[in-house]
Amino acid sequence: AAVAHIQLKNFSNDLILEHKLRQAATGPESLSGFVASVASGDPVPGGGSVCALAGQLGAALAQMVAGLTIGRKKYAAVDGEMKAIAHEAAALAHELSALVQRDSAAYTLVSNAYKLPKASPEQVNARDAMIQRALMIATEVPLETVRAAAGVAGLAARCAAKGNTNAVSDAGVAALLAEAACKGAAYNVRINIASMNDKSAGAGFAAEAKLLVAKAAASVAEALVIVEKHIG
Repeated sequence: AAVAHIQLKNFSNDLILEHKLRQAATGPESLSGFVASVASGDPVPGGGSVCALAGQLGAALAQMVAGLTIGRKKYAAVDGEMKAIAHEAAALAHELSALVQRDSAAYTLVSNAYKLPKASPEQVNARDAMIQRALMIATEVPLETVRAAAGVAGLAARCAAKGNTNAVSDAGVAALLAEAACKGAAYNVRINIASMNDKSAGAGFAAEAKLLVAKAAASVAEALVIVEKHIG
């Protein structure tokens, strides 16, 4: 309407308030910008951030399928459950969005610790202690991604089983993305533990990640059986 009727001189869509608000809410980097950053020679964002984004996309798809089910007479029996799934999927998507940035920050923390001076025994000890603390943080962050992604896999399976059958393939994609996110983040958990002086300090993290990957795989397998049944 502004373009057609007001015809402001030198007008551009960037001047529209809603566009500015949307940019402020979503951040300056577009998806294509993020992909370009991943493809660059910079180690961040790396695999951990990509896993979190994959999980976020899976959560968004699960939320979409639930939304396409809510309010449909055919699916009245599961309306309440789908509303709950949509709410949980939105929460997981929000959590995974934050983990995209947190994973890069954790990597940077480790990288900076390795750059600390080591000219004296005191500096060597301080540097090693900082590295070990940073590695612990860099193990905890992807473990949170594993947990969230496993949750997304479970939601995707429920959407495939009870959601709108017209969107069953979307539930399948959500499940596959969740599994990739879960397995990939578990790799990051393990590789950081492998760099620790005391690997037993991360044993509990590795064990939890392994259990969650198996749980996610079971959910995904369940979802894919249903998808295959529906699409023939």
